[in-house]
Amino acid sequence: MVKRIKLVEVGPRDGLQNEPNSIDTATKVELIARLGQSGLTAIEAASFVSPRWVPQMADSAAVMAAIERLPGVAYPVLTPNLKGFEAALAAGAQEVAIFGSASESFSQKNINCSIAESLTRFEPLLAAAKAAGVPVRGYVSCVLGCPYEGAIQPEAVATVAGALFDRGCYEISLGDTVGVGTPEAAKRMIAAVSTRVPLDCLAGHYHDTYGMAIANIYASLQCGLTVFDSSVAGLGGCPYARGAAGNVATEDVVYLLTGLGIDTGIHLDQLLECSAWISQRLGRAPTSKVALAKAVGR
Repeated sequence: MVKRIKLVEVGPRDGLQNEPNSIDTATKVELIARLGQSGLTAIEAASFVSPRWVPQMADSAAVMAAIERLPGVAYPVLTPNLKGFEAALAAGAQEVAIFGSASESFSQKNINCSIAESLTRFEPLLAAAKAAGVPVRGYVSCVLGCPYEGAIQPEAVATVAGALFDRGCYEISLGDTVGVGTPEAAKRMIAAVSTRVPLDCLAGHYHDTYGMAIANIYASLQCGLTVFDSSVAGLGGCPYARGAAGNVATEDVVYLLTGLGIDTGIHLDQLLECSAWISQRLGRAPTSKVALAKAVGR
């Protein structure tokens, strides 16, 4: 098994975007700072989407202007279209991400277009990013299940992931958006996708609705994946999925990897302090198993 893993922290964007109460810019900026200080080297900082659709991300330009950019730390942002990309570029973004779906129904309900149309819409953004020298990461949602269609065939995931990779995305993050996946299903999906996209250009993004996220990460490690998305305190979740829990907690992933002898470069104690802090600011308990166990042990 590999000895070094990269974690992409998605808490400040994916974790906070669906919070019901408005979160002030200063809190977002401090969260990003604390995450960087814990040793994370990739922190998804914001999302340049229409405030009409995602009001929580309305201050993304202000967040990008206020953060202190640590050496060796990337601060990618989500950009759904060319307008969003241009706004992100103006705000100083040096890496962006786009998102598609392996489910036709989810694509229609989430971004109001078909999968094929979504891929076509990305082309001007990808061309602009290439011209500006800005790397683009691709997300594929619903890779192990859809709230509308149920199970998704691995070949469907491979088709969308391959299309994004062929169009210029340097890495494809495979998202179990509703958290229904199991380890063997994850392995089958990765095997299919790896026929279109090299393993070292793939990442795993698992939600924990059925408590399978850590098991799916372990299975993905066995398949050769070396990049995983996670969210401090398990923040986030899909608003379209019944009973959906948040993203897998970063501190739980670090605990797993440390136990496997895999280096993350992340300080677990500092990460747990950050988890407790943001949870307190949001008025909730962390969903992280490690955070809960440490709290009981004190």
